[in-house]
Amino acid sequence: MNKLELIETLKEDARLTKSEAKAVVKLFFNELSKALIKGERVEIRGLCSFFVKEYKAYSGRNPKTGRPVQVKPKKLPFFKCGKELRERVDS
Repeated sequence: MNKLELIETLKEDARLTKSEAKAVVKLFFNELSKALIKGERVEIRGLCSFFVKEYKAYSGRNPKTGRPVQVKPKKLPFFKCGKELRERVDS
């Protein structure tokens, strides 16, 4: 399912106009992004959680040239599946 399909499903199930459904989906993803940018954890009970992992700088190696390179510190978003979702998918 992609974003457009999600909007279409929300429109039909919640009896919203397409622009209203689009606004709801946009709001959800914007708020999720804002929370992750702040370093907050986002938990949707029974479904999943999103959080940010921080990585320190380290010395790596360019796989093409073999030369050492310095990798900058970074933050990456992660998704963790909830127990209920895992059980639904596995059944």
